[in-house]
Amino acid sequence: MESTNPYQDRIRLPFTFDVEKMLIEAKALKQQNYEYYKVIPLRSPAHFVDTSLPFPPPAEDYADGSWTEWMNTSNLDQTPYLQSVIETFQEHTTVNLVRLLFLAPNSEVKEHTDPTLALEQEKSMIRLTIPIDNNDGVAFYLNSTIVPMKVGECWYLRLSDPHKINNHGTTDRINFTIDIVPNDWMLDIINKANQ
Repeated sequence: MESTNPYQDRIRLPFTFDVEKMLIEAKALKQQNYEYYKVIPLRSPAHFVDTSLPFPPPAEDYADGSWTEWMNTSNLDQTPYLQSVIETFQEHTTVNLVRLLFLAPNSEVKEHTDPTLALEQEKSMIRLTIPIDNNDGVAFYLNSTIVPMKVGECWYLRLSDPHKINNHGTTDRINFTIDIVPNDWMLDIINKANQ
């Protein structure tokens, strides 16, 4: 049966970034060991960054990011190169949540979906993924097939589809994720890469 989705479930975008600089900054922020999964926010909802701000009212739909203001965290101040990567996108579109995601050796993230993270969703937000550190034991599965992401590359993944991550290696898997509002600038880049 042919898919009705206009986009592939994975698209490598025409951006590459300096892995060595990203890796140095990511490892400097990872100060302690963790059980299996560690998230370091670089941009977060404003009320998490500045606790004097009130919680926003409950939202019916979090996908478009308009339910809150987004602010840089103090972690971002310590990572000038990662900040420059974010600015690559911030110059052209709205950047919301930005995180470093560490997956410990011999760990996995079970298969799940993120219903609002796809171009096909109304009022969607999309997540750009930039691998910083992989090893031979890391496998990111989307729709039961491996996405061949290399460090420094930038990918759009349709995360409303089932996906999981295995790290059967001996070192951390580190990904840098940037959630953005897909405007005409980003859609043009994705459409060209989707051909």
